[in-house]
Amino acid sequence: MSLTVFLAVLAAAALHAGWNAVVKLRVEPLLAIVLINGSCAVLGLVVLLFSGFPAREAWGWLALSGGVHLLYGLALAEAYRVGDMGFVYPVARGAAPMMTLIGSLIFVGDPLPPLAIAGIVVLGSGIALMAFSRASIVDGRALLFALLTACTITLYTIADGLGARASGNPHAYAAAMFVLDGGFLLLYTLATRGVDWLKQARPALIPGMAGGAMGFVAYWIVIWAMTVAPIALVAALRESSILFATLIAIFVLKEKAVPLRIAAALFIVVGIVLMRMATFI
Repeated sequence: MSLTVFLAVLAAAALHAGWNAVVKLRVEPLLAIVLINGSCAVLGLVVLLFSGFPAREAWGWLALSGGVHLLYGLALAEAYRVGDMGFVYPVARGAAPMMTLIGSLIFVGDPLPPLAIAGIVVLGSGIALMAFSRASIVDGRALLFALLTACTITLYTIADGLGARASGNPHAYAAAMFVLDGGFLLLYTLATRGVDWLKQARPALIPGMAGGAMGFVAYWIVIWAMTVAPIALVAALRESSILFATLIAIFVLKEKAVPLRIAAALFIVVGIVLMRMATFI
């Protein structure tokens, strides 16, 4: 992983923390996700006008990714409905890189040096520790849906990494994926909730669109990065978003910096450093 890719994925991680905060708008979490994904789909359509469609070899991966992204949105919305973001987000994002590491080693075969694997494990452990540093009582339902969310993250990450590589054009693939993802979720909500339910999104339209723009750029960077660097490494580095969320919480929102939370942040930093050092070996 080159320094350019490394820094780009770190920037994507910061944007990712931003759009997840938007999901906690004063509307139902699923409605917020529909609004964000809808914004991504509109941006994807614009990009498709210039990039064209990805190669046919990527269409199967696109269909798989679209279906899994739908499950991801539903699982994430339910997790946020029954649990706090401070617990759900770190559990989901902490378990995902280790699941992706295992899946990548089995199904993708990207070469990873031992130091990179160690970095992924340390980073994932730090993120998971972050969740439990903020939870006095663990809600079983929140934990279940957070882990289910992690499973869907693993599946769509691998599908998108392989799909982007097969497409011959990661930008076209990313744009098509956003359109398909937003379309699947919109059709689902229209079928299950109706048009009137969507009207409740009006008060959150502007921040929802901002969240969609952040999510669009963040995952666009990740999809491109997975075509030039190992999927597991990119996926793990993306999850450093929890570090940015923690820094914002402590220095901007003035939340209490408990010792366990500081230790978890140090784990994440060490994991990032190990992954970066692995590129020099």
